[in-house]
This record gives sequence, C-alpha cells and structure tokens, in this order.
Amino acid sequence: MLKSPLAFYRGAALNMAADLASTPTTGVRVQACGDCHLANFGAFGTPERRVIVDINDLDETLPAPWEWDVKRLATSFVLACRNNGHDRHDTRDAALTCVRSYRERMAELAELRVLDVWYADTDLEQLIPQVRDSELRLRLRRRLEKARARSVLVDDFPRLATRTKGVPSIKDAPPLIFHPLGRRRDADVAMLQRAFASYSRTLPVHRRRLLERFQLVDIAVKVVGVGSVGTRCFVMLMMAGKNDPLFLQVKEARPSVLAPYAGKSPYANEGQRVVIGHHLMQAASDVFLGWTSGANGRQFYVRQLKDMKIKPLVELFTPTVMLQYAELCGRILARAHARSGEPALISGYLGRSHAFDEAVASFSLAYADESERDYDALVRAVRRGKLEAILDA
Repeated sequence: MLKSPLAFYRGAALNMAADLASTPTTGVRVQACGDCHLANFGAFGTPERRVIVDINDLDETLPAPWEWDVKRLATSFVLACRNNGHDRHDTRDAALTCVRSYRERMAELAELRVLDVWYADTDLEQLIPQVRDSELRLRLRRRLEKARARSVLVDDFPRLATRTKGVPSIKDAPPLIFHPLGRRRDADVAMLQRAFASYSRTLPVHRRRLLERFQLVDIAVKVVGVGSVGTRCFVMLMMAGKNDPLFLQVKEARPSVLAPYAGKSPYANEGQRVVIGHHLMQAASDVFLGWTSGANGRQFYVRQLKDMKIKPLVELFTPTVMLQYAELCGRILARAHARSGEPALISGYLGRSHAFDEAVASFSLAYADESERDYDALVRAVRRGKLEAILDA
C-alpha cells in the first residue's frame, strides 16, 4: 500500500465501505463487488474456451446498494489517471465516461428480456477491433493468442513445479511461494487434505467427476495481493497422469468489508458467499469454483490458479486508452448488477440526463483527494516509526 496512492486505495476497501455507508442511496440493492476498482477487471477463459472480459476479483462481494460499486470504480479511475500523470481534464473525463457508460448500458439492459441480460458477456476477440489505439489493438491480439495457446503442462508446470526422481512438486519461490517447515507444513497438509473432500462436495456432480480424475500431490503457501494481505492462501498441485497437471488456488475468505454496513452474508461459509457472488455477477465462472472450511474455523474458496488470464496494464494506459477502458468497465459493471438487480428501477432513477454522471465524477475527485491524504498519513506514520512496514519483500 506504500507504493502509490492507487495501491493504497486498492488495499483500503474497508475504509471506503465505512465512508460510503453514510452516503445517500436509492435503497435498490444488487449483488455488489464490494471492491470495485479498475484493476479488478480482466480477461479469462470460459468453460467453452472463449476469453471474456469481466470482474475477476469478488472477495468482498455481498448484496448492497449499487451506488457503492459505481463510486468506488469511478474513484479508482481518478487515482489511476493521476498515477499516470494525466491532466485534470482527462482525469475527470475518465470518471465521467465510466459513470455515463454504466448509466447508458443499464438503460439498454432495462429493455432486454431477463434471459438476454443473463446471457450477455464481453468477448475479448469481438472487443479488440473496437479499440481505437492501434498499438493497443496489436498488443491485445498478441496477448489473446498467447493466452489461447497457453498450456498448464508447457507454460505453468515448468515455472511453478519441478520433478525430483520423477516425483512432481511445487517450486519454492520465496517470498511469494514457499513450503512451510516442520510441524507447520504437516499441519497445513493435513488441514487441506481434510478440507479437500468437503470442497469437492460443493461442485456439481459432473465437475466433481472431473476433479476426481486428479490426485493431490503437493501443497505450498502463496502470498496474496494488496487487498488480501494477512489472509491465508495455498497452491495445490494436482496430477491426472505424468503429463497432466492442474494447479488450484485455495484462498481464505473472511467476512466482506461491506458486512458491517450492508448486513451479514446469508451463507454460513464466507467461501460460499464468494462463490455465489461469482456466479451471480460473472458471465462465466471457473469450472473448479467451490468452497470449504479448514482448521480453527477458517473458510476458503477454491479455483484454478491460472486460466487464460489477461490483466490490464493500467499503469501504461494513455488518456485515450484510459477513456475507452473506463467505458468498458462501466458497461461490464452495469451488466453484472443487472443480473441480480432490477435494471429498470436503476435506469429509471438514473434517467437520460448527465446529472448522475456529473455528481459521481465530482464525488470521485473529492474522494480521491481524501484517499491521497490518507495515503500521505500512512507514509508519515511509517517514516516516524508509528507503523512497522516491511519494504524489501
């Protein structure tokens, strides 16, 4: 979080949830992302092996006011533009474009039949010709071709695993991936082996049969990203044969940052909350997505570690690219909300004028200012020794 104001913002979803709780809303609730910022969108593979663009991080998902996601997303564009050195006009324009795109797409969805809303998605191959920046179009085509050609055996296994006397195991790559030593390792392995059987029962029968083709051969600890620091995460290496690997990620799920303000999850297992959120908000979800419980009441969700994933290189975006990305994210968020909410109600409130766009753009600029002040306070606290920070990892 010390890297930049944008990195701080990404790790401060709880702060913003508390602030948003005191802002006015329409009372219309949807399945919300809970941590809706521009870096939590990306491309990934569907079960049919298409590559779509969608929200891809839903650790904080919970039913909540739709406005909260819109405000957090718009503010993230302000901070990203500032991080990239864009001027004030381009920065406000990005926030405006994001909100306007949400409003206009919600109006379109309000006119569709329910099933048409549910089936809607954003196919990356169909999206690329619409990209206005020629260099970005070329880069996206190359990244899409690379993602489609990617193989767990050829690409992921050599980078993440090794063989010792023919026995496969996960490579240690500290501080990001490592095997705990001694009793800690034995305890982790025993816990995950017990949890694995419970996880498999959360899958539909046909996917459970698929999982049963694989055998668990190794487990390692994985250090997670900015917004999840402090939670436990593991990588599991599964093998269906000598040259048939599968990597699963087991990630701890804690109560959503929205829970104190939007209400507790209806699910006893926080991993189930995350999984249900994926199914409600995403146009397609990972085939191995499921949940389980571990030792000491810890709760987890499980999915593939990598599956044709393409992350947006936000730090390289020019003002033109940022505008088009803002438009895309606004449309995707509207579709995600419309799947579980009432698009006609939301669209009716938003109307056809630019009043909502302007209001949220102004909010996002003001909140970005506040977030930057909070970031500066964090930096000062670390420099003065009030907070301990590990800076060399």
